[in-house]
Amino acid sequence: MSLNRRQFTKLMVGGMASSLLPSSVLAQGTTKNNIKAIAFDGFPIFDPRPIFGLSNTLFPQQGKQLAQLWFSKIFGYTWLRTAGNHYKNFYAVIEDALIFSAESLKINLSPNDKRMLMEAWLNLKVWPDVKAALLQFKKNNIRLAFLSNFTEEMLRRNAKNSGIDDMFEFYLSTDKVQAYKPSPLAYQMGVDAFGLPKENIAFTAFAGWDAIGAKWFGYPTVWVNRLGKPIEKMGIAPDSTGKNLNQLVDFVLT
Repeated sequence: MSLNRRQFTKLMVGGMASSLLPSSVLAQGTTKNNIKAIAFDGFPIFDPRPIFGLSNTLFPQQGKQLAQLWFSKIFGYTWLRTAGNHYKNFYAVIEDALIFSAESLKINLSPNDKRMLMEAWLNLKVWPDVKAALLQFKKNNIRLAFLSNFTEEMLRRNAKNSGIDDMFEFYLSTDKVQAYKPSPLAYQMGVDAFGLPKENIAFTAFAGWDAIGAKWFGYPTVWVNRLGKPIEKMGIAPDSTGKNLNQLVDFVLT
């Protein structure tokens, strides 16, 4: 195919301009999903398994059952409170759910037992793959935030526990909007904080229902399905699913 002078000049100028751009800018422009920021739920970052372990240690006969009921009741309470417009912060909801679960199983929950189980939520550490993934995002100028039901104090303390607190630009707690996920009010915090269209913000979920909520809202959504759960049957699916943050790295940076 022959080129006239105008076409040739346009190609040359475009090529020269591209060669002068920083590699990070070029990488952002060619990322297949055009992601400029990531909003994380808490649990793709923080490993909750020590809470289950502590429950088993304190109550060898019923610890597993207690932890399962407790976690289920926590999110049941958040959904009920949001639906009924009676918000209460997440740490308080966790305590209410623990008391209910212990009473349901007829477990004698001493004040010290309760204190230890509650404090475990403030002493979480990150999953093994987290730090390397976050460093890759920072290297590529991807902005990072938490967008979580956790209180801001819970997010900051747990991030500091593992030395990742300076990697996050925003600590967005549902306390700010007084509505838990999957309310659109909760997901909107990411758009407002980053000042970006939702299409440029990847949401990273731990729970299947959270992945569905984020996808309904309009975020490109990656489900970090660390527990190998089946997908929720809601007629919609996350954009990408994997067992760890490697899938998120691939989704955002390749």
